[in-house]
Parts: sequence; C-alpha cells; structure tokens
Amino acid sequence: MSAILRARVLVGVGTVGIVIACALLLAAPRLVATDIATADVAPGKSLAKNPDMVRVKVDQLHQLNIVPVTTDQFSIQKLAVGQIAFNEDASTVVHTPFSGRVTRLIAKMGDEVKRGDALFEIDSPEVVQAQTDLIAALHGLEKAKSLLALAKRVLDRQTGLLADKATSQRELDAARNDFAAAESDLATAQGALMAARNRLRVIIGRDKAEVERIERDRSVNPLITINAPIDGTVIGRKIGPGQYVRTDVADALYSIADLSMMWLKANVPETDIAHVRVGQEVEVRVTALPDRVFKARISAIGASSDTATRRIVVRSEIPNPDRLLRSDMFANFKITVGGGKPCPVVPVEAVIRDGNEAAVWVVREPMLFHRRKVKLGMERDGRVQVLDGLGAGEQVIGRGAVFVDNESRS
Repeated sequence: MSAILRARVLVGVGTVGIVIACALLLAAPRLVATDIATADVAPGKSLAKNPDMVRVKVDQLHQLNIVPVTTDQFSIQKLAVGQIAFNEDASTVVHTPFSGRVTRLIAKMGDEVKRGDALFEIDSPEVVQAQTDLIAALHGLEKAKSLLALAKRVLDRQTGLLADKATSQRELDAARNDFAAAESDLATAQGALMAARNRLRVIIGRDKAEVERIERDRSVNPLITINAPIDGTVIGRKIGPGQYVRTDVADALYSIADLSMMWLKANVPETDIAHVRVGQEVEVRVTALPDRVFKARISAIGASSDTATRRIVVRSEIPNPDRLLRSDMFANFKITVGGGKPCPVVPVEAVIRDGNEAAVWVVREPMLFHRRKVKLGMERDGRVQVLDGLGAGEQVIGRGAVFVDNESRS
C-alpha cells in the first residue's frame, strides 16, 4: 500500500472516531458544544495518578448529571416543639345557674350545636320558686289594682258629698290619703312583677314565650333546659342522667369549642425568644400527619417563661376545615426569624461527606473533574448552602458524584 493511501485510511478512521465522540457528548447531560469540541476521547491518554483529579470516559458520562452552581437566599429558622390546642377565644364551658337533678341529656359528645340549642334538662326547686314568685307578683299586682280602684271610688264619693255639705273635710282628706297609698302600692306591685319576670328570663333562662305562658296559665313547670351559649362542637361532658348538680361545683358540666380554627402552641427556648416576632411565618409538621405541612403566622407571644422547661409559649392560629387537627397532637415547629445572605447552592447529592469534611467535584474541563473542599451551611428542600469553596456559575457533578469519588479512590 502506498504512503498516500495509508494516510487517507488513517484520516478516515480518525474522522469516524471524532463523529462518534461528538454524538456521545451531545447525549451527555448539561455539556455544552464547546466542551464537546475539546473532549479527549483517546483511549490511551490518561492523567498522572492524582486522587483529587478524575477523568471519565465517554461511555461513563451517562451516569453523571452536571449542574451549575446557583445562588439563593435561605431564611433563618428556629426549631421548637409543641402541640395543637383548642382555640380558647372560641371555646367555653357550661355550668348550671341553679341546683337540681338531671332528668334528660340531649347533646352528646361530638355533636355540633348552635347557640341556643338544648344541652340537658334538670328538675330544680329554684325554678319552681322563681315561677311561684312570678305568680305571686301577678296576684299582688291585681290586688293593688283593685285597691286603687276602690280608693278612687271612695275619693270620688267623698268629693261629691263634700260639695253637697254631706261630709266633712277630714273624711275627704282621708280618702285622698288612701288613694295616694293605693297608687304607691300599685307601683310597688308593678316593680315586683318586673323583677320576677327578669329573674325568670335572665337568671333562670326562660324565654319570653315561657314567661307569658306562666302568667297566662298560672301553672308551674319544674323542668328547665340548659342551652348552648355558642356555636361549636361538644368536646366534654361530665354529667349523667339522674345526677344531682349544684351551682357551687367548679367542674364544667359541658365543654364546647369551635373546631374550625385551632391554636398552634410552640414551646420556644427562652434563648431564642429575642428573635421571635408577631407576624413571622411558622411551618408546622404534626407527628400524626407526616405527609402534611401546615403554614401559619405568629399571633401572640407568651409573657412568661415556664420555670421547669425555660420555654415560652408562642401561639399561631390555623384553619381546620377538614377537622384533621386535634387538640394535644404533638407538633414540630420551624419559625422563620429572618433572611440570610445569598450564597451558592448545590444539590445535596453533589456533596461528598467524609467525617466533618465535605467536598464537591467541580468541572475542570470536559470529562475532567477536580475534588474541592467546601464549607456547608443550611440544608433545605434537597439543596445545601456552600459558605466557602464555590462560586456561582461553576459546574459540579450532581447525580453521580459518589461514582466519581469511588473512581478517585480505586
């Protein structure tokens, strides 16, 4: 074969090799065209042994994902633990305003009630006495009206007799005094009736229709119904049928809470409380609901520290339309207390950790990578801050960094 022919064959083989290398490089992730033009694909070419430098082959590039170093700002967060609680601004307890025996329970645990709905019914002597006082006040008013009418007739008769000179002035003056006394008695009876009505309506809890029934029928009903003071859900009940209840007992008979809005109570260490402000964002993860992340903002900060735990309660409010949040559920809190400085950021998978040290593999040239030690910051959402050792715009190995690191040690 002539020298010219041999040269043409070699040139053809080299051209085919370059074409194949270019095609493989174009298929490799995140390599640009200028990298492909300078890529070294000669199988026999290699670097001197250096554990911090690795050159990969073309057929190994598909295992690597080369990503640029970006810049981002991570917010500074403080960690705390706490629990879910009922909204105390929309919760209440129910006591009985008078003593008596429970005859019927109407609302059960977990029932949704509206303001004015019946909770339970009791038979109370105090209710009987209040109704009796109202009836007595009605009788007193009627008697006062009759005496006033009688005094008016006597006064009119004495006035006529005096005009005919058939009686004395002293008799007329006595009639006038009796009439004035009858008017005073009528006013007193009217006041007593108003007081009896108000006692039944305000203290005993009878509505206007029931008061009117008592006045009309003059009959006593010993049973009284205790109603819900707010809208909400029955979350507690400490009475049973036939139980005698008294007004001087401290325990609540019923507890009602609005579950549509719950409180988040974070127990923040007092060493971190100086960084916490009302309005800061809170990220909450509940142990019972591991797949949910709840967002809220601080609405109140406690005024005292717990003497045993040295922690301060920080409160937030969160809607609970699906009723998944329950009181006393354990929760972890992240409180955003400020924004950090912009720093280079890389994926967590790009970092190779060795004890207390960390490193990334930086692109030196196409298919040539250099191990570089870095100082790490906060880690969040699969990304980590690089406080020192990298600059924005550089390229590092993301997926496959462990593979390259293993190659450097082989």
